[in-house]
Amino acid sequence: MLKKLWLVFLLALTFKPAFSLDTVPYVDLNQYLGVWYEIASYPMFFQRGCVATQATYSLRDDGNISVLNECRKDSFNGPLKKAEGIARVVDTKTNSKLEVKFFLFWGDYWIIDLDEEYRYAVVSEPRQKYLWILSRTPIMKEDVYQGILKRLKEKGFDLTRLKMTPQPLPG
Repeated sequence: MLKKLWLVFLLALTFKPAFSLDTVPYVDLNQYLGVWYEIASYPMFFQRGCVATQATYSLRDDGNISVLNECRKDSFNGPLKKAEGIARVVDTKTNSKLEVKFFLFWGDYWIIDLDEEYRYAVVSEPRQKYLWILSRTPIMKEDVYQGILKRLKEKGFDLTRLKMTPQPLPG
């Protein structure tokens, strides 16, 4: 009996329920590279106290992507926090499904909404555990933001978990 309970426990840990989350049809990685500002996100433990959050993506010699995440701790003048990682494409037909690794573990990085001119992007993963709304500028127009929220709600995201990321005003 104990062996059966142990097996059920192990299966429960590894079982991932099937979720359907569509990604964008295609991402031109060269256009996607560069600096993105975090407009809003599902707060993650490693981002606690972060403001002025941004990510910089650059192509590596091996074809993967360097990831540099930066934020200021507690205020716009606070200490700079940095985390360096690596991303790799896992769906080469669309380039919209990637994995990102910081430290030891790879995590899904799915681009689920993307402006035609790459002015904004929305990133999540199949189980909708995390969510980031990114922009090429630190401030996003309200009508653009509301359009993103409408599409996220249609996809089943819990918008009550979404928190705006403070960004300094330009100029």
